[in-house]
Amino acid sequence: MSETSETTETIGLRLQRQLAATPEEVFDAYTDAEKQKIWFSILDEEPGVVEIEVDLRVGGTQTAVWGPDRDTLFRETQTFLEIDRPNRLVTESTGSEPDGNSMTTHIVMTFEANDGGTLVTVEQTGFPTPEVRDFFETMAWVGGFDRLEVYLVRYAGA
Repeated sequence: MSETSETTETIGLRLQRQLAATPEEVFDAYTDAEKQKIWFSILDEEPGVVEIEVDLRVGGTQTAVWGPDRDTLFRETQTFLEIDRPNRLVTESTGSEPDGNSMTTHIVMTFEANDGGTLVTVEQTGFPTPEVRDFFETMAWVGGFDRLEVYLVRYAGA
């Protein structure tokens, strides 16, 4: 389920995904560098580059660098603004593409125990255009959740 918003001040999205794991398992899989290194590439046919460092504290950062090869790398640095494990995570995210384009967005994630699993809600604002927002809503987050879901089933016993 997702919703989009568009005002003169901000372009954002809100989406939800039910995952078959506890809020603690989902939160930890999303924020732990070693777990991320697995799920970032869990659906890839060819191994690529995945480098992740996490300093999980308010003011700390998570830096992820990934791509099919060293010449085609994406980078995202999230600064942790609020951490309430396993309920809520708020970050400012600055991402860049291999061509040098970059953007900064604000992300609020909640992890709510629901129906034997976890309902994850993502609210991301600050997209430069509706087209970029639409890509994140239909591709980036969907792909990320798909990978996280496979990881949780294989490794968290979901």
